[in-house]
Amino acid sequence: MTSRERIAAACAHTEPDRLPVDFGGGFQTGIHVSMVYKLRQALGLDLPGAPVKVVEVYQMLGEIAPDLAAALGVDTVSLHGTGTMFGFPQMAFKPWTLADGTPVLVPVDFNTVYEASGELKQWPENDRSVPASGLMPAGGHFFDAIIRQEPIDESRLDPADNTEEFTPVGDDELRYYAALADRLSTTNDRALFCSFGGLTFGDIALVPGVGLTRPRGIRDIEEWYVSTATRARFIHAVFERQAEVAIQNLERLHAAVGDRAAIIQTNGTDFGTQNGPFCSPKKYRELYLPYQRRVNGWIHAHTPWKTFMHCCGGIEPLLEFIVEAGFDILNPVQCSARGMDPVDLKRRFGSRLVFWGGGVDTQKTLPFGRPQDVRDEVRQRIETFAPGGGFVFSAIHNVQALTPIENLMAMFETVAEYQ
Repeated sequence: MTSRERIAAACAHTEPDRLPVDFGGGFQTGIHVSMVYKLRQALGLDLPGAPVKVVEVYQMLGEIAPDLAAALGVDTVSLHGTGTMFGFPQMAFKPWTLADGTPVLVPVDFNTVYEASGELKQWPENDRSVPASGLMPAGGHFFDAIIRQEPIDESRLDPADNTEEFTPVGDDELRYYAALADRLSTTNDRALFCSFGGLTFGDIALVPGVGLTRPRGIRDIEEWYVSTATRARFIHAVFERQAEVAIQNLERLHAAVGDRAAIIQTNGTDFGTQNGPFCSPKKYRELYLPYQRRVNGWIHAHTPWKTFMHCCGGIEPLLEFIVEAGFDILNPVQCSARGMDPVDLKRRFGSRLVFWGGGVDTQKTLPFGRPQDVRDEVRQRIETFAPGGGFVFSAIHNVQALTPIENLMAMFETVAEYQ
């Protein structure tokens, strides 16, 4: 099978010729840029000091370039746009160095330096006339949102304030997607994983508006969560406006990309904690499901794309409704969370959801275990999820900085046994 055929088989719940693998297809299946650098060095792909491109600046994810993808047996490739979380483009790059000395390439508007305290800040649209919107703490490896909530005046609260970032996609961006899809589909046989803005409802990473110079509306994370209970009508109005734009943009995206994409992420909202969902199944079905089903339904009616739901945590009580909402794929499959036993998940949902992830625990086993612990867990997860198809191997969310390289190599060496 080609990589595209392998991913298609897994998504059709049939067993492919070998284990399908994704690293770097989406922005929740990636590897921190410092670990990509170490991987490339360990595999002998680069001379020391060769920089790695940062492809997602908020989480500081590294590029899984074609040579690395081939070495790791990756079956996907990322189809994403020209923007960043901070509102500046990532079309041209410049050399930069992480605090740990890792040489990288960052967008030219990544125009910041480490402060004496060790902190690193980012500004929306690289506009220094407004407060910074992102902070990497001293010793940190990715950015956190800086909350810039204006005082809320209930009498003037307008759903439009929380939808200013959800706008019609521009012609230049569509031409970029079309050209990239054409290039990727003709230069390799990997499955195109499409990331496209505005499709996920209530994603808490997006609520603070780190790419907006002066975000309005409800932009505080705690206030947003409270509002899902106390201002449900307001949240519905936000989602309704967002859904209208999303469908219009999907129509234009499909006209540009066509059937060349295989996967499209339509949710990044986390509904789970380590101990279970943070909202009841009833609230999920009332507040989120109708809009998710509208987006997923349009995709299923007009394209062959498979819909990808990223949702961390113990979300087992929501899984029936996630199926009802039209999601084909579940990621990251956080098996360490309550209710997320891999054997039970495979038995109950293996014919209805593709498990994309779950391959190894990135909170404990991968960063803190021994290489043998990593090998044992990877084998166990593959042998649980892979039979009969419906499984694409990836780690449980992005591989983090400071992961021991011997553990990361143990993961990929074990995956190679099934390829």
